[in-house]
Amino acid sequence: MIVSQGPSTDPRLTHVREDGTAQMVDVSAKPVTAREASAAGRVLLSAQAVAALRDHTVPKGDALAVARIAGIQAAKRTPDLIPLAHPVAVHAVTVELTVADDGVDITATVRTADRTGIEMEALTSVSVAALALVDMVKAVDKHARITDIRVTAKSGGRSGDWTEA
Repeated sequence: MIVSQGPSTDPRLTHVREDGTAQMVDVSAKPVTAREASAAGRVLLSAQAVAALRDHTVPKGDALAVARIAGIQAAKRTPDLIPLAHPVAVHAVTVELTVADDGVDITATVRTADRTGIEMEALTSVSVAALALVDMVKAVDKHARITDIRVTAKSGGRSGDWTEA
């Protein structure tokens, strides 16, 4: 739990007002630039669930296709889920799901030309794709586990480019 310590004097805390309450940052004066962010995560699965994905025998149907579409939809709906996220024009979303021996690796890349970053859209995409995958395989694996969701790269904007080490 995070407890407010009163008014912030740190100029880097852009989402905190002088009185310590949260605010949405005003980005209206920032220039529109091309931006891209990628995120990744994993869903750890049983050998039985991995086999069902590979053999296309998941009882609910094409789990990977459902998860991919869920990830795309999620990127577009991020400001509805994350209170201080700006509505940005999502111009492209790619979601890749790769079946591995111990689960599924998920990557999402989101692109825009807008005034603020798109990292939250990439993270939301991976998160919801993982949730959809768990929903699709829960009849086969009740112990599926979502893990390692993180931003892996970003480009564009004032802070420049960054890639996970």
